[in-house]
Amino acid sequence: MEQIQIIDAKNHVGETVKIGAWVANKRSSGKISFLQLRDGTAYFQAVVVKNDVSEEVFHLAKELTQETSIIVTGEIREDTRSKFGYELGVQAIEVIGESHDYPITPKEHGVDFLMDHRHLWLRSSQQHAIMLIRNEVIRATYEFFNNNGFVKVDPPILTGSAPEGTSDLFETNYFDQKAYLSQSGQLYMEAAAMALGKVFSFGPTFRAEKSKTRRHLIEFWMIEPEMAFMHQEESLEVQEQYVAYLVQSVLDNCEYALDVLGRDKDTLKNYTKLPYPRISYDDAVELLKKNGFEDIEWGDDFGSPHETFIANSFDRPVFILNYPKAIKPFYMKPHPTREDVVICADLIAPEGYGEIIGGSERATDYDFLLEQIREAGLNEEEYSWYLDLRKYGTVPHAGFGLGLERTITFIAGIDHVREAIPFPRLLNRIYP
Repeated sequence: MEQIQIIDAKNHVGETVKIGAWVANKRSSGKISFLQLRDGTAYFQAVVVKNDVSEEVFHLAKELTQETSIIVTGEIREDTRSKFGYELGVQAIEVIGESHDYPITPKEHGVDFLMDHRHLWLRSSQQHAIMLIRNEVIRATYEFFNNNGFVKVDPPILTGSAPEGTSDLFETNYFDQKAYLSQSGQLYMEAAAMALGKVFSFGPTFRAEKSKTRRHLIEFWMIEPEMAFMHQEESLEVQEQYVAYLVQSVLDNCEYALDVLGRDKDTLKNYTKLPYPRISYDDAVELLKKNGFEDIEWGDDFGSPHETFIANSFDRPVFILNYPKAIKPFYMKPHPTREDVVICADLIAPEGYGEIIGGSERATDYDFLLEQIREAGLNEEEYSWYLDLRKYGTVPHAGFGLGLERTITFIAGIDHVREAIPFPRLLNRIYP
């Protein structure tokens, strides 16, 4: 007798099989017990009919507790009433590991309680679906960049310099030298692009920000492509193609997970339509002012309510172009006709999910970049290697960073970015 996984039930209709699973929930109705089973691939129902099994098996089914692990034997059959489409008619049950007083019951729990029990909450159907989407976004990321001629390069996690200053970095003592947990691999990726043309990194990044919002994390994963011989407009095309590719890949390969989460597929399909709309920072400020936002002035950075309104003014993700120089990092290329803005763009997701990409064309002039480093109060010596890139065959180049967890939150249509991480880090429990 073959042992299968739940997700493969469609290939074994009418066959008697074994499945290793956990009891996610159960209910009884007289002479029938219904077991909600999960095995890591999917959830489905197992039906135990008293007249079809021994008295011992039926009694065992009624006594099973939440999260008890079992091996169940039965016949796969179609079930048109369920979203999954199949169920198991039980013949035998073998208990593998008992579970008593499981802390996450079917009742409502607060997010803080659930994050404290993340190692168990991960088993729930919604969290399972989110992790399937996370896995697909990661898979599709590698596929997109590999298909488009990018080379993956891994920048260091411990660094001696910071692309955006050291105010929100975790500092550590590295053999009597100051070092920081990386907030971005971008500067290293610029060096890699000068060697390999088109590169991308995919790794953990850190922000020492005490931000307890549904959008922010202390530790998150970021995808950072960098492209030599490329200007900003070409980079924007790569960015929108990449995001649309991720959304389409989830639509193509995660239908079950999207159904579990109740995510509207037609809404997601709309986000694959290119090009994405573009609006300048100047026009975005004017748009806000005309619609009653009195808390924004030219030169201010946008907050969550501002980004939400701007994005919801369009029906797809929207690029906000050319922010003020004063609120952006030192490495961005100055605008050719204006001294007050730089050549950059943030991609804002609709439905209130905020910024999912930040990118720019990079400054190539050695003297300008040196001046920016000094004005930012950064250690010139620590950035000497970065300045070298402008001395030895500099070229126009551009890049961007996409936050993995925030993008998953957007695509999955979930409320809180913490649900997009597999496990909480210690400090996420203090300042999520």
